Amino acid sequence: MSEESKKSVIKIVQELLVAQNTDAEVTPGMISEMIDRVLLLNPAWGSGLDRDAVTDELIRRFSVWVGQDATLVDNTDHVPWLTPDRKRDWRYWQRYREWQENKLPWSAVESMEKSTDAVLGLLEDPKRDGPWDRRGLVVGHVQSGKTGNYTGLICKAADAGYKMIIVLAGLHNNLRSQTQMRLDEGFLGYETGSDPEATQLIGVGKIDGSPSIRPHYATNRTETGDFNTRFAKNLGISPEERPWLFVVKKNKAVLTRLLDWLQKHVANSQDKETGRKLISHLPLLMIDDEADHASVDTGEKVVGEDGLPDLEHEPTTINRLVRRILHTFTRKAYVGYTATPFANIFIHEKGNTAEEGPDLFPAAFITNLAAPSSYVGPARVFGLSGEDGREGGLPLIRTVTDHCSEDGRTGWMPLRHKSSHLPAYPGPHGMPESLVEAVNAFILACAVRNLRGQGAEHCSMLVHVTRFNKVQEVVHRQIEAYVGRVKQRLARGIDSATLLTELHRLWLQDFAPTSDRIVSELELTDECVIPDWTEVQAQLLDVLDALDVRMINGSAKDALDYADSPVGLKVIAIGGDKLARGLTLEGLAVSYFLRASKMYDTLMQMGRWFGYRPGYLDLCRLYTTADLVEWFGHIADASEELREEFDYMCASGGKPIDYGLKVKSHSVLMVTSRLKMRSAKPLYLSFSGQISETIAFFREPDALKRNLVAFERFAGQLGVAGPIPVQKRNGKTDTWQGALWSNVEAEHVVSFLHDYETHPESLKVNSKLLARFIDEMSRSGELTRWTIAVVSGGSQKSYLAGGQEVFLMKRSGKQLADRYAIGRLLSPRDEALDLDEAAWTAALKLTQDAWHADEGRRKSKELPDAPNGIAIRRVRGFGAEGVVPHPERGLLIISLLDPQQAEEGFAPDTPPVVAFAISFPGSNSNTKVEYMVNNVLLQSWEQLYGACD
Repeated sequence: MSEESKKSVIKIVQELLVAQNTDAEVTPGMISEMIDRVLLLNPAWGSGLDRDAVTDELIRRFSVWVGQDATLVDNTDHVPWLTPDRKRDWRYWQRYREWQENKLPWSAVESMEKSTDAVLGLLEDPKRDGPWDRRGLVVGHVQSGKTGNYTGLICKAADAGYKMIIVLAGLHNNLRSQTQMRLDEGFLGYETGSDPEATQLIGVGKIDGSPSIRPHYATNRTETGDFNTRFAKNLGISPEERPWLFVVKKNKAVLTRLLDWLQKHVANSQDKETGRKLISHLPLLMIDDEADHASVDTGEKVVGEDGLPDLEHEPTTINRLVRRILHTFTRKAYVGYTATPFANIFIHEKGNTAEEGPDLFPAAFITNLAAPSSYVGPARVFGLSGEDGREGGLPLIRTVTDHCSEDGRTGWMPLRHKSSHLPAYPGPHGMPESLVEAVNAFILACAVRNLRGQGAEHCSMLVHVTRFNKVQEVVHRQIEAYVGRVKQRLARGIDSATLLTELHRLWLQDFAPTSDRIVSELELTDECVIPDWTEVQAQLLDVLDALDVRMINGSAKDALDYADSPVGLKVIAIGGDKLARGLTLEGLAVSYFLRASKMYDTLMQMGRWFGYRPGYLDLCRLYTTADLVEWFGHIADASEELREEFDYMCASGGKPIDYGLKVKSHSVLMVTSRLKMRSAKPLYLSFSGQISETIAFFREPDALKRNLVAFERFAGQLGVAGPIPVQKRNGKTDTWQGALWSNVEAEHVVSFLHDYETHPESLKVNSKLLARFIDEMSRSGELTRWTIAVVSGGSQKSYLAGGQEVFLMKRSGKQLADRYAIGRLLSPRDEALDLDEAAWTAALKLTQDAWHADEGRRKSKELPDAPNGIAIRRVRGFGAEGVVPHPERGLLIISLLDPQQAEEGFAPDTPPVVAFAISFPGSNSNTKVEYMVNNVLLQSWEQLYGACD
């Protein structure tokens, strides 16, 4: 039976099951009945049909659920227009939906239908006369299907009447080419090439390939297929024509050519005041893929000291050209797509220049897309911070330590190295044993996928260890040589016993137990069957025969030709930043990742291993360093923090401008400020509505002793403490052991924070900065009265605080070279210790109102039964119905950690580790404190980790 026939059976059975319109759980019996019906229609499909494989796939599809999207909107000057009548007989979308139904769960297709409808409706009606301009941002999860989403949006926009569609597709040829290939399949319906007459139908074109709706193209999938004037001079564009698609790089030469051609050959009018050439007869939709990358203006003084836009400001090159293209059209819509909007929030909402027009701030809307439950994102891979470290992560990470020396200066791949570096490792393979193991793991993963009936699907491995092409070439030769030797040993039986023993050991010690655990935890019994070793061994030579080792360094000819492969590619891809950002690696199973970038957005985008892993999640592996695991943890937490803040703004009817202003002053950006704040050397921070907690501490006894003395001095000033009151709320009783002081004046808290020394790697918490902020807030009448609590833990050691016995807290953590690090210090339950029942209930309601069941954020489908931290802080500061606001009340919780209950490394006489968390009430105050960014620091950072851009 052909793969196409199998897909047809799955698609039709899925449609029949959906048509039943029942809430009953889809069972194998129901599926079997529907398969019988389908085979009556076409008995030929039954020849060789693997009914079990069809059943497994449909069970998986019907177990997928999708959460709710959330959107901030500003409808100023917007005219609602998208009605059911306008959507009738839309052919581009209909054929795209049918094509997607071949491979996606029905719930995911329905979710895409809703989200693209919502985004299109927020744009302007392309048939609306007069000038209009709508700009928005769609925030998805890394590798969660953003390309599929904007392809659906493009199809609907073309149906609605948008004539010019420009897709800005990354900085490099391989990503542009890959994007073109996907749009060939999903929108054009035919394969683009250098010959305009060759129109082989592919993708949606096989569903409806009528020439009457066939869109035009100005770029193609070849290496030289970006926009060029030689091809463009033959283009004739008129408003009656079918839509035109341009897929272009964010490249100065390409964008300059496109702008020049638009103004010379397409413009039909001009600005009466300036004489600037304009296009008024063709509505434009511009899609900016990876909108945080290169499109953002990082120049200085976008706005003058008077708060008005500097009309003479010169934006950075790509930003300038993108805006000039937009500014050439009188009717236009711009939609940025990204998973990492950390740079986009720095776009000044008032940025505007005479030649370029408004900056790319998403003034009309920001949409957060929910991910299907089948999505494997940062929260699922790395977990989220909890009181006992990271919680909820999958056992897929393998820590690499043998790539360089302990100080990072020498070895196979030192942290800092030049393009002339020659990777060398003692041993028969010339590369670290961890990389040998990773390659072996990939071979085993491919073998198991073959046994699970996935041999025709793509399977990839990523090796990303350096940004230098010359160094990548050496790594490529080493891996290619190793794979060749393994193949020869197995094929000829030369020393094959030793090799098979190594592979068998990896299977027994890693693959089998890891698969057992994941299958059990995630209930994947039917989806991830674990074969016997003898079956795996029998597949090894077939895998090696098909295995290809490639170096990917940015040219279109290096684009992995998944779409053109009749059978599934099995490929090990070696590359650097050009491979890591934006390029999708189909069927990615194993990653070997050493690059030590510490930029939120860059690092997140390098996470090619996020995405969908149907039927092989248990086989996936990430080989990386402990530092990178820690940083990805920061990213997972920061992304969730920003999305939670977004949810609350949506629940309260906020606009994009509110979110932009809020996040610009958010302390989470202390981590990225050294990298992204080129345009403003001082960063102005507000801690209102946030939690600041210490999670990184000194290991040196002297430093810990100084902080203990600071705490003792603080407690002495506060005098005798009382017990922490019992709280009865919502039928439950919460109790704490420890000491509590009420109505403490701000000056005591400020004094303590001045005395306390935070660790330099305590990225979000700087005690001196917090002290300045509290001092500033108290001068304006807020944060003047404090509740101070010292909460007991589970250690047997105790300490006297304000006359109350306080037991030390157990907090296991990581003993890193320069610090002791934990996950979370406290839970939302602790943050609410000063809330009465009315305030607690109001915070719970706010939590539930803003809650989204989004598996991409590791949220369950169950409504929360306790308030989260953001809601607690909002209610404390802003109040609620029947609840009086108290922006003057701050909460400081101190914990004394038992060093002997932590990881090994502390001396027996080490004093307690003083940790603190501050819960700041929400505030409308515009009070901020200055956090300085130093150019020297920027330069040294970039020398170590690579440039920001």
